[in-house]
Amino acid sequence: MTGIGPTLGGGTVASEVVGSIAPRPPAAPRPYRLTDLATSGPGLPRAFQGLGTRSVGAFLQRVATVGVEVLTAAAADLLRPQAGRILEIAPGRAPSRGGSVALYAHWSPDGRISRMVMRQIAIWRENGFDVVFVSNASPPAEDWGAVAEQTVLRIRRGNTGGDFGAWRDAAREALRTLPQPRELLLSNDSVLGPFRPMEPIVAAWRDGGEGLFGLTESLAGGAHLQSYALLARGEDAVGTVLTHLEGFRDSRSKWRIVQSGEIGLTRRFVASGIRCAALFGYERVLTQVDAATRLSLGDRFAAPDSLRRHPLNPCHHLWRVLVERMAFPYIKTDLISRNPWNLADLDGWTDLVPLREQDLMVEHLRLMCGPDPR
Repeated sequence: MTGIGPTLGGGTVASEVVGSIAPRPPAAPRPYRLTDLATSGPGLPRAFQGLGTRSVGAFLQRVATVGVEVLTAAAADLLRPQAGRILEIAPGRAPSRGGSVALYAHWSPDGRISRMVMRQIAIWRENGFDVVFVSNASPPAEDWGAVAEQTVLRIRRGNTGGDFGAWRDAAREALRTLPQPRELLLSNDSVLGPFRPMEPIVAAWRDGGEGLFGLTESLAGGAHLQSYALLARGEDAVGTVLTHLEGFRDSRSKWRIVQSGEIGLTRRFVASGIRCAALFGYERVLTQVDAATRLSLGDRFAAPDSLRRHPLNPCHHLWRVLVERMAFPYIKTDLISRNPWNLADLDGWTDLVPLREQDLMVEHLRLMCGPDPR
């Protein structure tokens, strides 16, 4: 089969992946379980994430780049404020079952909806969610029609505000026709997979009772749940998510979107006293990190406590630990397509994925190789 090599982000062309059936990842060391969010202070700014794996010069360049992006976007936002613009609303063909709603945010360079995205939506549907599909692009008619089969509502909007802008507008429109749900899932297309069953993961979230539950916890910018898959359960939690989305303001700055959207959501929950928990909490992930993994990240991570003093993004820097040792079901798309931290352990990533999922993931990567403004 053809696959995309791990250095795609560095500018190489697609390479041939030789092999027959790839082995499945090893079984989970223990059942999925929720761990409450760390009670840390504000933490280092998100721009500092990954300091230990880069040279000082490269790090300073990153900080300067983020600073310029924030200031430039702030000036543009002040002069020409952005606002979500709905371009089309259409019903889906899946019947509403009530109670559980998933807001799925999509974007691709040419608007195409990949087979992998279609499968992700179908899996959420299989797990009991009424899926509201919202695209920040313009899907072609064929794809727009196909996605109706697994969704109760389809929305096409202008590409402003990233995923949080999309979720905000989707929530507004969904609540015009659907009752307020007992469960509200936020999800997007920023991950490759899943290549493990999602039923045990959703069951573990639901076993947690009421609160806000995610997959991974990041400590950059303060402990928070990463927003590619978040489930709010219970009236207070769902209401808090809806309030946060309604107050979200679009920005041209991706950094500001993460600060006010993703990190701000967890802060709102913590301030409200509502439980926040992750299935792959940062401390739990660290229990699976060995000395060889630490050294592969750089000399400053040789000490056992280094990843606590200098926390990294688990979905990037510790992706192999998550997948190989903890039965994590996804790989971040930008890790493979861009490798933003120039990590050296991406070789053979396809060997960790079953053949069927390899095909879907590689196809999706080819579709996404255009510039991504999110």
